[in-house]
Amino acid sequence: MNLEKVVFGFFIVLAATMNFGFFIGDIDNPVHHDVFELFAAIVVNLIATVLKFGDRTQIGAIHLATSLVADLQLIAAAIYWAYSVHVSGIGMTPGVTASVVSLAAGAMLANVVSVVILIAETVMMRR
Repeated sequence: MNLEKVVFGFFIVLAATMNFGFFIGDIDNPVHHDVFELFAAIVVNLIATVLKFGDRTQIGAIHLATSLVADLQLIAAAIYWAYSVHVSGIGMTPGVTASVVSLAAGAMLANVVSVVILIAETVMMRR
């Protein structure tokens, strides 16, 4: 068993599941979406992105692209959350919460694409 591939797969799947954990719940209810879970999803996605550097194949490029999309959307969600709560002072209204969760949903879709590519790549491997 290749430990590098295990770690790579672990972080790809963990990124998707952490993102899903933040996403699940009523879209406009801030109680269902914890800021620390969003932070953890960002950190795990960034780790997964770093692990995807160095693969010079076409599939590796798509892995990296999906990870960058997820990072961008999660960071945008965190910035919007922070701006709404700490700068503008409007707080986590249902509209703000829905926007943050929608951005996280886009990141989750990118993570699902990455997991599907990982599974397809694994199935196509020959021994």
